[in-house]
Amino acid sequence: MDQKRRAGEIGAQILQYARNELLVSLRFMDLALCRLKFQPSQTGTTATDGETYYFNPRYVFHVYEEGDAVLTRAYLHAVLHCIFYHPFADASLDRDLWDLSCDIAVEGVIQELGVQQLETEDAAAIAHELQVLGEKYGKLTAERLYKALEPLPETERARLKRLFVRDDHEIWYAQRNTPGDEEGGDASDQTGDAPPKSRNTSSSSGDGADDTQGDSSARAAWQEISERIKVDLETSSKSWGDRAAKLMLNLREVNRDAYDYADFLRKFAVMGEEIQVNDDEFDYIFYTYGLKLYQNLPLIEPLEYREVKRVREFVIAIDTSGSVKGDLVERFMTKTYNILAQQESFFTKINVHIIQCDAEVQEDLKITSREEFKERIQNFQLRGFGGTDFRPVFQYVDALRQQGELTNLKGLIYFTDGQGVFPEKKPPYDAAFVFVNDEYIQPQIPVWAIKLVLSPDAI
Repeated sequence: MDQKRRAGEIGAQILQYARNELLVSLRFMDLALCRLKFQPSQTGTTATDGETYYFNPRYVFHVYEEGDAVLTRAYLHAVLHCIFYHPFADASLDRDLWDLSCDIAVEGVIQELGVQQLETEDAAAIAHELQVLGEKYGKLTAERLYKALEPLPETERARLKRLFVRDDHEIWYAQRNTPGDEEGGDASDQTGDAPPKSRNTSSSSGDGADDTQGDSSARAAWQEISERIKVDLETSSKSWGDRAAKLMLNLREVNRDAYDYADFLRKFAVMGEEIQVNDDEFDYIFYTYGLKLYQNLPLIEPLEYREVKRVREFVIAIDTSGSVKGDLVERFMTKTYNILAQQESFFTKINVHIIQCDAEVQEDLKITSREEFKERIQNFQLRGFGGTDFRPVFQYVDALRQQGELTNLKGLIYFTDGQGVFPEKKPPYDAAFVFVNDEYIQPQIPVWAIKLVLSPDAI
């Protein structure tokens, strides 16, 4: 037992030395590099669950004899996994494909940082493969690679694994609450005899709830660290420039806000009365008491209407300039219809205008019922494909309001790529601009406008 403890202590000291080297070179990552606790394990190589960095002392000794760059790179590799929330991904993902995608993504970041202490013998082969993958798939984030690499045959996946794998990911799918290590600590406190157990949902001790809570706590801690690194790179550490481009790309990917387009549309609903029994205000006790006491005479009649919040008047503006893709417009319109066509979304009578505009208004489709909306969407044709100017739509809508065509307009949604001229003043109704952006760059809009950025997968 003393021999195991001593091996663990020495292994932890070697890893602390590797961590210190990284701290000197990557000061903006100080919190991330110091977040993990070292814990020896008698199986595998190295692994992390977001709280602890598990290592096999024998593996550490063997690798260290050949040079410390491999250990230094492996530790940064694991830390980057945590910064990008890789260990906390949805359990329904294809494990092998997700593991490979994560490894390629973090190795791409490490290669681009160009830190001398991270130069291993396989660095040149990795750089070449990353260049090939970048030319083929574009931005190398784990989320993009997971989709792009799915068609690859198993032999090709195996080849990439041999090049990019540096740690064991099995612990990502395992329980964290291993008996005896609730207190954490470094190698000097623990023997590490018990490796993490496989995750299951039928633990008789109820550990499953604790595991979920632990995952949530660890992810929250890494989210704070991740956002701090992003801000640091944008301000005091801007000198890293292009060397941190892939790091920033991954940070923007994982920290991008997720929007619910359905909830967004509901902001433009208005209150109104609808003829139907209001179950919320109907008292069955008095009703049935009257039937019993006076035979067929209820004491209280049910209300025949209730107030509901639904869409009555609405404007959907479509940017049909040459820079907007037609297939995205069609998907956007279909998604909008599917949301608004739900029973609880529309009043029976509606007044919706679908306006197509590039540098000038090309078409205005007026819709007065749910059925008409469906028919218009099925036969929808794009018109325009010129320049982009948002002002004509707002001028046109103002004219409709003055003519009495729109008397209770709650809001306008403008689907666009954002490359156009905005009105200088806020209109007397809410105006929202919906952008489809896959590059994580936030379009600049006037302060009075509402902005919603969706990825192509979200529509």
